[in-house]
Amino acid sequence: MTFPRARFTAAALAFLAVPLGGRAASNQPNASIDPASLEAHHVKVEAAEFLGRKAIRLTTVPPDKDGEGFALVRGTDFQDGTIDVDVAVKITTPPGVRMPGFTGLAFRMSADGASFEDVYLRPKNSLADDQAMRNHAVQYCAEPDYGWYRLRREWPLVYESWADIAPDSWIHMRIEVTGRAARVYLNGSSKPALVVDGLKSPNLHGGVALWGYAGEESYFSNLRVTPSAALPIKNGSDAAGTWAVRFFSDAGPFEGSLKLQRDGEKLNGTWSGGLGDNKPVTGTWREGHIELSFTGDWPKDRGDGEPGPVPAFLEGWIDDAAGKGRMRVAGRADGRWEASRRVE
Repeated sequence: MTFPRARFTAAALAFLAVPLGGRAASNQPNASIDPASLEAHHVKVEAAEFLGRKAIRLTTVPPDKDGEGFALVRGTDFQDGTIDVDVAVKITTPPGVRMPGFTGLAFRMSADGASFEDVYLRPKNSLADDQAMRNHAVQYCAEPDYGWYRLRREWPLVYESWADIAPDSWIHMRIEVTGRAARVYLNGSSKPALVVDGLKSPNLHGGVALWGYAGEESYFSNLRVTPSAALPIKNGSDAAGTWAVRFFSDAGPFEGSLKLQRDGEKLNGTWSGGLGDNKPVTGTWREGHIELSFTGDWPKDRGDGEPGPVPAFLEGWIDDAAGKGRMRVAGRADGRWEASRRVE
């Protein structure tokens, strides 16, 4: 089955444009989401009331099978802009079964529903005594290639965070999307709970969907999708060439020169500068997104660890003559990188 890819229609905007005013979730009168405007995939969609307000209740089908599901908002083809919604989750697993609750929004969803950006909440994790578990309350991922498990292992503490939220209560989510970046605001705060500087999916636009998980009831109300003028970015920029790279890390700045050649989706080349000279680099290219690794030399004058060989990893997007993303040196440094293509 394919999803509609039309731009926002007048009918779609009529039910989406529910005034929110940037406020936190409340029990004030509200306009509910029309179930007929949603296309269910592995979920059951029902009109319901929860905590004193009209809402959509979303449960997975079958409810006892572990897994996720979503309800596509018909007529949406979102690129840049804001998505506002009030969400709540009621955990229905038996006592003794750990379930933090999972509920959120998918956006820029492909026509077949197989790939999308996703921001979701684990409200019960926010209340945990374990600080590491508390830090898993707000999550970004990009399905199918960059799920939570991969992002947490490869880039710890970057794509999730803590927030003051709880199950069985209304939470206002606001996602602001600009180009390859997104900011997540909760309960009317002017400060983001999560900043994603480098969305992982190659999808530059697509559908918006309500997202939920098994073992719970997810509730949604006051949905509003507000498109804005899209940044003029495109996929497919080539990584081949010589790049001047700056690495802004928690262990101090590094600079280097990255020379790359591309053969299809394979990259190879050398790194020279901070972390050593003429270090062989290998990696992959996907529609302008790059992932690279090399073994560098930790310098004697850094002090934070013994000098010697250290694995380094770099990922991010190339856009024409510029690039940026995340970089880490295993056990030594983590931060952002920026690069500009040198004219030779």
